[in-house]
Formats: sequence, C-alpha cells, structure tokens
Amino acid sequence: MNQVQDTNAQSREFVTFVIDGRLFGATVNEVHDVFVLQSLTPVPMSRGDIAGLINLRGRIVTVIDARRRLGLPPRADSAKRAMAIGLEREGESYGLMVDAVGEVLRLSQSQFEENPVNLDEAWRDVSRGVYRIDKGLLIELDLNCMLENPITPASIAA
Repeated sequence: MNQVQDTNAQSREFVTFVIDGRLFGATVNEVHDVFVLQSLTPVPMSRGDIAGLINLRGRIVTVIDARRRLGLPPRADSAKRAMAIGLEREGESYGLMVDAVGEVLRLSQSQFEENPVNLDEAWRDVSRGVYRIDKGLLIELDLNCMLENPITPASIAA
C-alpha cells in the first residue's frame, strides 16, 4: 500500500515553548506574536495567575503566568528574562508567560494522540492532545482554556 504524503490539510504548524521543562505547542494561527517580558506592572487584587500588565507597542497587555495557571512551582532562575506568547481574544491582548520559546514545527496529524486516559482532569482541560516527536512529546495547549478558569494547585495530583 502506498503511503500518502503529508499535505497542508494533514499537517499543522506549531509555535513551541517550554514551561517547567515540558514542551508545549500552540498553532501558529493562534499566536499573535512572541516577546521578551519587560517592565511588568502588578495588578492589585487580581487573580493569582495574573502576573501583571505591560505596555507593548502602545497596547496594554494582560500577562498570565503559565506556571501559576497550571499549578506549577515558580521559576528557579528569575534572573533569566521570561518570554511571552502574545494572544488576541475578543479585542483584548494577552501574554502567556513561558520559560522559553522554541522553534516553529510542522507536525503531521499521524503524530497526534488523544490525551492519555490517566491524565489529571485539570490538565485535560488545557491540553488538546499530544504529538510524538523526536525529542519526546509535545503537548498541544488549548490557549482559550488557558485564558479561562485557573487551575488550582489542589487540583494537580502530587
């Protein structure tokens, strides 16, 4: 049987990024831009995963700390500048603070697998599934869910 070559309909491009040593990806059409975080202004009385606000090219951007959002420990190396994935939702600008931004990868749909059945429910809500790649697994992050309800540390299995 002849193997069908990947076409644009059978593959997708992902912006990759790292959070707490885990490789994540979001489709390129969901990501508005990528930037280094500078001059973060805290927002008093905001929910715990809101890291603050920045002025990015004249726009006020709400920055969400992906580690806090996912119930993960804070970054150990605070001297290294954090990166952010820029998102636009319903006319608002957001930045998802991540540890590092990687490359853009084109992945075949044949590499995709649904979330494992034993994955914690809180993580299932923010993951669309995983892709098997040479470096291990890439978790496809659901950015809409990341902007919605925060995961509490108690919901993450120890």
